[in-house]
Amino acid sequence: MAEQTIREAGENTAEAISDATQATATLVQNAGKATTHKVIEKATEYKDVYTTVHEMAQHFWERLPYLLIALTVFIIFWLISKVFKFFVVKTLSGRAKRKQNLVLVLNRIGSTFIVFIGFMIALVIAIPGFTPAQLISALGIGSVAIGFAFKDIFQNMLSGILILLGEPFRIGDEIVSGTFTGVVEDIQIRATYIRTGDGRRIVIPNASLFTNPVTVNTAFVKRQCAFDVGISYQANIQDAKTIILEVLDEVRTIQSQPTPSVQVKTLGDFSIVLHISWWVDVKEVGIGASIDEVQILVKEALTTKGINIPYPIQQLVMDQNTVVPGSDSNASTPAKSEF
Repeated sequence: MAEQTIREAGENTAEAISDATQATATLVQNAGKATTHKVIEKATEYKDVYTTVHEMAQHFWERLPYLLIALTVFIIFWLISKVFKFFVVKTLSGRAKRKQNLVLVLNRIGSTFIVFIGFMIALVIAIPGFTPAQLISALGIGSVAIGFAFKDIFQNMLSGILILLGEPFRIGDEIVSGTFTGVVEDIQIRATYIRTGDGRRIVIPNASLFTNPVTVNTAFVKRQCAFDVGISYQANIQDAKTIILEVLDEVRTIQSQPTPSVQVKTLGDFSIVLHISWWVDVKEVGIGASIDEVQILVKEALTTKGINIPYPIQQLVMDQNTVVPGSDSNASTPAKSEF
């Protein structure tokens, strides 16, 4: 009985081991199939990537001679633009100074046009099937959007070209635009660069200069200088005028024509205000330097001749019953005092 039980247990164990072995083999087989399938998929994917990269590399090497030719063509046109600039400068720079803006216009517009033509030819060579008509068609489709997006840019460019051609001012002129005053350093197609007296650079859009008033301080060689000076009411006006005119006659940089002028500007609160004006050649002396020199000489001359340049005078009127602190309350208080 015991032997039979042991035999049955052994058979059951062997059967269980056989089932487990078979299940393990099936699991391993399925895992192997799945792994093989994944490997095949990845290999196929990598093969597709490799094929794509290989085709791109092969296409690049096939197009490389055309790309080199396109680059060479673009460089040639770029060099032609430089030669064009050189000949324009050489041809026009020796002429009148007013031709310098024409030089800038021809240089910038002409060289840009030459480089653009070279770029278009290079694109036709480098890109198969590309034609300038396609680019023009694309620009025509998006012309409205481009117009709105680049409205300010185009406006500044057109204003810059008109400024260069019309020459309301030139490089080297001192101009005043709004709150900015400075010397024009450069006139670009988009903006104008000016250098202020304290060494700053101001970039002003050309559209602003074209549409708003601009004062050109150096448009003419002769400039008027002027300042005001006050003399006391006790002084003789004609004597003061004569003294000031003698001072102006002695200054070498002051022009004889138009003649210097000294006029009564106003009868002020504490002085008679004289307006002094004269003309100078800005090539010989600056406006500020001339005014500084004349002011010093006029002050010294008036002081030497005994003509007073008064300080502001104020009148203090006090009520007679007002008691001044620190004084005797019974003492009489002055009704009016001047200082």
